[in-house]
Amino acid sequence: METIALVLFLLLAVVISGTLARMSPVPVPLPLVQIVLGALIALFAHSVVELNPDIFFLLFLPPLLFLDGWRIPKEGLFRDKGTILELALGLVVFTVVGVGFFIHWMIPAMPLPVAFALAAVVSPTDPIAVSAIANRVPIPKRLLHILEGESLLNDASGLVCMRFAVAAALTGTFSPTAAVGTFLWLALGGIAIGIAVTWGATVTKNWVSRHFGEETGSQILVSLLIPFGAYLLAEEFHCSGILAAVAAGISMSYAEQTGQALPVTRVRRVAVWDLIQFSANGIIFVLLGEQLPQIVVRAKALVHDTGHSQAVWLAIYVIAVTVALAALRFAWVWASLRFTLFRAGRRGERPRVPSWRLIAATSLAGVRGAITLAGVLTLPLTLTNGAPFPGRDLAIFLAAGVIIVSLVAASLGLPYLLKGLKLPPEPSYQEEEDHARIAAAEAAIAAIERALRERGEGRNDADVYTDVGARIMELYRQRIRGRSKIGEEAIEARMADTIERKLRLAGLRAERDELYRATRNSELSDELGRRLVREVDLQEARFGPE
Repeated sequence: METIALVLFLLLAVVISGTLARMSPVPVPLPLVQIVLGALIALFAHSVVELNPDIFFLLFLPPLLFLDGWRIPKEGLFRDKGTILELALGLVVFTVVGVGFFIHWMIPAMPLPVAFALAAVVSPTDPIAVSAIANRVPIPKRLLHILEGESLLNDASGLVCMRFAVAAALTGTFSPTAAVGTFLWLALGGIAIGIAVTWGATVTKNWVSRHFGEETGSQILVSLLIPFGAYLLAEEFHCSGILAAVAAGISMSYAEQTGQALPVTRVRRVAVWDLIQFSANGIIFVLLGEQLPQIVVRAKALVHDTGHSQAVWLAIYVIAVTVALAALRFAWVWASLRFTLFRAGRRGERPRVPSWRLIAATSLAGVRGAITLAGVLTLPLTLTNGAPFPGRDLAIFLAAGVIIVSLVAASLGLPYLLKGLKLPPEPSYQEEEDHARIAAAEAAIAAIERALRERGEGRNDADVYTDVGARIMELYRQRIRGRSKIGEEAIEARMADTIERKLRLAGLRAERDELYRATRNSELSDELGRRLVREVDLQEARFGPE
């Protein structure tokens, strides 16, 4: 009963954290609020959550990585693939080697393989934390897409590197040749299994839906099981479950483009996955805060092993590791940019040289978050001989400290670096949107005309069919005329769309208020009232928030 109550308190803390973050007059990242609330829970709770590393990894990482792969903008991922790969792969290896040796030099008591494992686990960046800051500070969309693409891939590369480092710590040996072969098996096998699981699940559920009908709840449950299935199957074949979850998510985004699922399934599935994402990320950070007092106590006991007697050295270590991460990231981004400009110059292009502030912002925006915490908590409790894993508590403390310091530094530094910064113009997708809406409207008109020919002829109500069809087609023709205009006419047409949207929203909200009034006064049954309100809600969601 006590464990259940503690879980409920953790979920309540996630709910409260969102409200507190929105109420704050200054941009405070949501993860920081959740960490503080978790620490408060630890102070008043009689016991702390005992985290099993394997279970923790399985519960949180597959769905989060799967959803990242599912929702990441593919056009941005492929457009800036060179930059993203340089950050997600090259920077990770650069960070693991550089920070690993730095940690071992700074803390000789921490074995080199453990130092490499810690460096690997703090190398992945967290876009969720940056997005929380971006809600208050306008981060350029292209930079945000690069950070999202980087985090999607460096989650996998960083955690795979951690796996090698942990294996070296457990066995005491490391073979570069064997590591390369193992890495290829982990990567290629994990990617193949992720794609196969998504493809197999999609083909099967589509076949069942075509022959026996579609049940929304089952479809949503299948999407929830896919990342866990891909992860567990990959681990069973000793491949990377992390890469399998990422590949399954990316494959899911392409499978969705077939449009096989019912609209109501897609609407409800989005809501379920939004809840999963918010809850999982929130619980991870609340758990970090809940574990933090215990982590600090254990780490303080290890200060003497590092050759110091003052607990303040723990804070010094955290700041030193964070500064080293930022410095290496800045150096890599600067060198990568120079190389990109050099290649562009050889092709005869004259690209605009970004400001140093943009490079600094890119470096500072690489904050650590949920993946770092989830990864470090999976460090083994013991070695193969049963002895405690060396430096585990200190590694967890340093990783937790890096998360907190990087979040604070980004929330304080990004507004300054991005304020008044001259940026290259963002690509406009207005023309692309206009073409898509015109094509969709033309397809709708053609479908209505076919339906009129097939169903309207020879019917007693043929005139009604014709009148209704003409009315609906006129709405589509208005959309085509509005999207086909250019210059001043286009501006006026979009202004008219904006005005129409505001008026439609006003009307829909009035509809909903009246439906609620009728339900409260028992003029409408609860079931019918809920159905009508849902129809109004779906129409309002189509127009988006005002």
